[in-house]
Amino acid sequence: MATETPISKRPEEAITKAERTRNRPHFSPNVDIVELPGELLVLADMPGLRPEDVDIHFENGTLSIHGKVADRQPDGTNYLLREYDVGDFHRSFEVSEAVSAEGISADYANGVLTLHLPKTEAVKARKIAVKAK
Repeated sequence: MATETPISKRPEEAITKAERTRNRPHFSPNVDIVELPGELLVLADMPGLRPEDVDIHFENGTLSIHGKVADRQPDGTNYLLREYDVGDFHRSFEVSEAVSAEGISADYANGVLTLHLPKTEAVKARKIAVKAK
């Protein structure tokens, strides 16, 4: 005999993060965002990644960073102590319209992902010369 289970929608404020569907550790990397005159610079700590394991998407003003670290130790490794866990990285940010999506670039070195988000010409600060009359 089948029973019906009512499904109720959660209040909007209760939904703060996406729910995970994979049984794997998930990390939110520490991130610094720096505003420079011509760009925003995003620095994310993502140790153990290879550049090909990082996915970066910019759509509708949202910048999303995903990384997947595979366990690089052979099966049967006998750990005396293991503090470093392997899993996925994810962060996403709402970015203003002041970013030129076509010019976004990324570098990865020494466990740090660096994203360059160039500002559009319309929002870049400019110096206005004063002329003497």
